[in-house]
Amino acid sequence: MKKWWWKILCIVLLTYTFIGGLLFPVPRIMILNETIRNLYFHVCMWFAMMILFTISVINAVKYLNKHDLKYDIKSRQYAVVGIVFGLLGYATGVIWMSFTWADPNNPAVASFSAIAKEPKLIGAAIALLIYFAYLVLRDSISDIDKKARISAVYNIFAFAFLFPSIWILPRLLPSLHPGGEGNPALNYNDIDARMRLVFYPAVIGWTLLGSWIVSLKVRMNILKEKEHLSDIYLQEKNAPIHEA
Repeated sequence: MKKWWWKILCIVLLTYTFIGGLLFPVPRIMILNETIRNLYFHVCMWFAMMILFTISVINAVKYLNKHDLKYDIKSRQYAVVGIVFGLLGYATGVIWMSFTWADPNNPAVASFSAIAKEPKLIGAAIALLIYFAYLVLRDSISDIDKKARISAVYNIFAFAFLFPSIWILPRLLPSLHPGGEGNPALNYNDIDARMRLVFYPAVIGWTLLGSWIVSLKVRMNILKEKEHLSDIYLQEKNAPIHEA
């Protein structure tokens, strides 16, 4: 039970998120209306992505300090799952945008040309592409130790670029995206108090789900490594001995 409590908590929180997100009352805000429920998915997934990327870079630094490959494996898997959450957050954001910003019958929203120049969308896309490049870089290097070292350094670079591209630069430019003057849903003026009852548990739930997926992927990766090393050992053991 001690090892499973956080997984049970993850299931409970996400069940609560789906039920509360779809059924609990939400404030009636012009343009947003019922689409505001997407906050529990779009924004919370982005928060989970940031947490997963943070854990990934921490493991990258640990690898550079201790040169233990288990930290490299964890760093990679947290980055992979972080990318998945980033793509889900981006997709749910685009869906949300299509019902609010891009309504041609509503003069209060922007045109498609303005949306195409939206700095937060561009910054988020660039950040995800940088992390995609991290995976491509890893797969292009065959030497295990060299791959781990270069990947760890690149991971630090990618994380350093994440904050300017998503949180800083877009706020210096004109943006249609809400929350430009602060952190969305963290500022008490951003969302209704009733929504926070679902928002914060949703952030924790999505983050725990990401960590759960990472734990399974890390275990699978370690088993593959052990199997690979075992095959190498058997090959060396069964290799014929040539006398000089």
